[in-house]
Amino acid sequence: MVRQDAYESPLATRNASAQMQSIWSAQRKCSTWRRLWLALAEAQHELGLDVTGEQIEQMRGHLDDIDFEKAAEYERKMRHDVMAHVHTFADAAPAAGPIIHLGATSQFVNCNTELLLIRDSLQLIAGKLAATIDQLGRFAAEYRALPTLGFTHFQPAQPTTVGKRAALWAHDLALALEEAEYRMASLRFRGVKGTTGTQASFLSLFGGDTAEAHAKVEQLDRLVTEKMGWEPDRRFVVTGQTYPRLVDGMVGASLGVAATACAKFAVDMRLLAHRKELEEPFERNQVGSSAMPYKRNPMRCERIGGLSRFVIGQVQIPFTTAAEQWLERTLDDSSTRRLTLPEPFLATDGVLEIMINVTRGLVVYEKTIEANLAREMPFLASEDLLMAAVQRGADRQATHELIRQHAQAAADRVKSEGAENDLLERLAGEPAFAGIDLTAELDPQRYVGRAPQQVDEFVATVVEPIRRRYAEHLGQSAQLNV
Repeated sequence: MVRQDAYESPLATRNASAQMQSIWSAQRKCSTWRRLWLALAEAQHELGLDVTGEQIEQMRGHLDDIDFEKAAEYERKMRHDVMAHVHTFADAAPAAGPIIHLGATSQFVNCNTELLLIRDSLQLIAGKLAATIDQLGRFAAEYRALPTLGFTHFQPAQPTTVGKRAALWAHDLALALEEAEYRMASLRFRGVKGTTGTQASFLSLFGGDTAEAHAKVEQLDRLVTEKMGWEPDRRFVVTGQTYPRLVDGMVGASLGVAATACAKFAVDMRLLAHRKELEEPFERNQVGSSAMPYKRNPMRCERIGGLSRFVIGQVQIPFTTAAEQWLERTLDDSSTRRLTLPEPFLATDGVLEIMINVTRGLVVYEKTIEANLAREMPFLASEDLLMAAVQRGADRQATHELIRQHAQAAADRVKSEGAENDLLERLAGEPAFAGIDLTAELDPQRYVGRAPQQVDEFVATVVEPIRRRYAEHLGQSAQLNV
């Protein structure tokens, strides 16, 4: 139940999916801390430190049953969240109390947990990007050859097809997916590095500055990395107290790419809805306006735009945080990262939930698309009409001037009087166009170029590989909260 007497983030109550909220929940974070402490203890036991099997078994038996009220009591006393949870874990596994967090610093659990959460969140984002690309690919294939008016500068331009336009949206999303996949592939685990990254505390645990101790510390780092599900070569070779904060900026930028691609789609959909050509889904009982009952406002695409703007705006902050880290680490990153790590993920997730919903239910008004294109076709076909007249013996320059004068007059009539475009009627009375089937010259299919074939190639070479990689994510339903 939503509390009405306290602020709650709309990213949670209105936008992000349960899956993404679970990833960034206190339960996931703190249970991951315990798994890291367990992995550290197991590795220390295997390498000969005084960590017993009983201690490890007690820890393993209490990975998820976290007493958050007790942890809050400890934190009020200690003013330190990690130490509060160390004591709470020790209360649940008393035999292990002396060795929990042995040799570690707070950033052992904080940084490694955050990297795990980032990886899981990127995987969720990638799956939803793939689902959206799949749906737009299907839409593009269905409407691959349906001519529609093209625009440059939002002025009428050479025709394209509805499917080709959808392929452009999907292509942007495919670039965003490529970026997310690269970011996942390049993500590294912090591992076991110690207070300032020198591993001095662990070296001391293993007997000091000897070759054997150095080897065991390296092996400890490797073992914990493996136990937490990372390949040993996917860890940072060196760190300060934290993993490089530049990573946060790069992850945020990757989310910004996805948000930008979604926002572009949403803007185009709002423009096309204004032209009554395409619309987002509109439910039977949905209300568009409290004052204007006829309204079908594109509220889902507007939400995509608004949330995407938030994600894009957040890109700068992690880079600023990284730039202002002092030497091995300063604590002014902590409070801001509690916001700038999860919230762009929650917002991007919310955007993609809406994207899946909208792209699954796109409404196409083919007759309106045809009528809007037909009104502009006489102007768009003027060059072909000129060539047709020249091929029948007309003077090129004189005919060009003739078409220019009639086109300007027809355009003025359309804009000044709200009348229909009568350019064809005007040209039909000119001797230069005698015997030319002007209507046939206006067939839109003659002007879309290779748009249908480009859609086919795009689906085959871009969409199909994505479908194969993300087969289990396709066809998922979106969680549209409001």
